[in-house]
Amino acid sequence: MVEKAILVGCQLENMDDFRFKQSMNELSSLTETANGNVIFVLTQKRKRPDPSHYIGRGKLEELGQLCIQWEADVVIFNDELTPSQLRNLTNVLQVKVIDRTQLILDIFAQRARSKEGKLQVELAQLEYLLPRLAGKGKELSRLGGGIGTRGPGETKLETDRRYIRRRIHDLKEQLDVIVKHRLRYRTRRKRNNRFRIALIGYTNAGKSTLFNRLTTEQTVEEDQLFATLDPLTRKMMLPSGYTCLVSDTVGFIEDLPTELIAAFRSTLEEVTEADLLLHIVDSSHPNYDRHEQTVQTILKELNAEKIPILTVYNKADRMMDHFFPTANGENIQICAFSPSDRQRLKEKIEEMVLEVTKPYTVSIPDHRGELIVKLKQETIVKELVYDENKSIYKCRGFCLPDHPIMGELKKYTNGDGKKNVFSARKQRKINPDH
Repeated sequence: MVEKAILVGCQLENMDDFRFKQSMNELSSLTETANGNVIFVLTQKRKRPDPSHYIGRGKLEELGQLCIQWEADVVIFNDELTPSQLRNLTNVLQVKVIDRTQLILDIFAQRARSKEGKLQVELAQLEYLLPRLAGKGKELSRLGGGIGTRGPGETKLETDRRYIRRRIHDLKEQLDVIVKHRLRYRTRRKRNNRFRIALIGYTNAGKSTLFNRLTTEQTVEEDQLFATLDPLTRKMMLPSGYTCLVSDTVGFIEDLPTELIAAFRSTLEEVTEADLLLHIVDSSHPNYDRHEQTVQTILKELNAEKIPILTVYNKADRMMDHFFPTANGENIQICAFSPSDRQRLKEKIEEMVLEVTKPYTVSIPDHRGELIVKLKQETIVKELVYDENKSIYKCRGFCLPDHPIMGELKKYTNGDGKKNVFSARKQRKINPDH
């Protein structure tokens, strides 16, 4: 069922016209994603929100008339309302009132597919709802004090609070089990010491589209906000044949609810455990620079700002005329649908992988074919030469310093492991890609 929605926003002193307009446009997109139909947008300029009703008395009366005139089902505010503001607005307007945070939580509830995702969303919703129970309606109001109202029974409000607290406790226990399970997976990946890459970025920047084409995976691709909630990790092969791990993560958004950051902590740890972050930016969006700043702010909250970042300006085919890269570090401009652009991206990733690896030079007997295959998959092989006289493969490449294969390679190191001595007699070069 599509609900008719009226959007309400306050433009405060510290917000310019462009940023406010983009914020309201984003609220409209969120509403459409939540299966709502925007029928009217009401805005007001104020120094600060009204403490009791968020908007001024005159605008509140106008909003009440609009609700009657348009027969609105819901009024959505472009900010997080306090419990008292929510209660007062509901009493005056007599329609369902929600804020930006509740809207995002509702979208997450619709989009969650995995058990972990559903538990995380429910936990965030309950933690958001708990302080806002009072005044939700007559069925939740307190019983009056005095003779005849005291006794062993509880009011409906207290019963609901008790149930929510118990449910929050149960959800946290279930999530702890899943977190430990996810931690075991991460520990196993660390033991294998594969280079880990996490795709991050503002919602709807094209992360899943790029993820699918880098890994030949088939995750959900939609031109909607928060199309991906559940993280997914798959293998990606670089031009040299080296295989690394890539994780698709939930998109960020400005003013991301603190409840969601807390609830999705285990999911967002995929970001903090990565060796390289691919920050995907929608270069066709008029507010792309603000989106970049939002992602950087959330990375600081996750203590992940020190991880190497490659900023990928996506949707280059629709890039604006006045676009200018604002990233401080490494960056590249691509279109996720272009095979040549994806190849350039993989080459750039390989360059950044090489910066954190150590060189090796080894001579491996030809009967150790499985070790040669392993080297191609788990290290970056730069040169592979077969010496027919000695029946050995002489291999030169780069490997992560703590990779388990380094211990095995020590058995076959030439000299001190740094010299690369190749016999001039009867040597045949082997293409590392085969």
